[in-house]
Amino acid sequence: MKNQLLKVQKIISEDELRDRIKEMAAQISADYKDESVYLVGILKGAFMFMAELCRHITISCECSFLGVSSYGNEKTTSGKVKITKDIEEDIEGKNVIIIEDIIDTGVTLSFLKEYMKTRSPKSVKICSLLSKPSCRKVELDIDYVGFEIPNEFVIGFGLDYEQYLRNLPYVASVLISPHPHSTVS
Repeated sequence: MKNQLLKVQKIISEDELRDRIKEMAAQISADYKDESVYLVGILKGAFMFMAELCRHITISCECSFLGVSSYGNEKTTSGKVKITKDIEEDIEGKNVIIIEDIIDTGVTLSFLKEYMKTRSPKSVKICSLLSKPSCRKVELDIDYVGFEIPNEFVIGFGLDYEQYLRNLPYVASVLISPHPHSTVS
């Protein structure tokens, strides 16, 4: 964040996030009422969303994390997906739900869904806090979506700008401009 002034505008409040995540957890719990689920959070951005979602799921669930790289620079995807940290558990016969912070092009999630299917799970679904449908480059069914947002760069609640600002309790859009001091206004 060197030499930049970030102007942020809150687009989803802490209360809105909490309420929608509770609704999503209730839907997942209802969809799998007599079964368990295996949640796979995509690092690093999905960790806050997954933790909050997991707290409100009322059925048995296991949690794991997967590291993926698809970014050519800090803000745009390269289109090439690479697994940087794989899950360690066997998922054969399990109901897998991939937990993502935001879906832009859909390339990464399309790859991950197919990758998970090679391990013989019972099912593979996708759950994302945020979705940018206008950015989609591939056809992708998203089973659980928190909020659809326009094509804006967003931070907060796990989403970062150069690894900073993940800790904001809300989601905000960002306008970046050159400035001699690093601040958030």
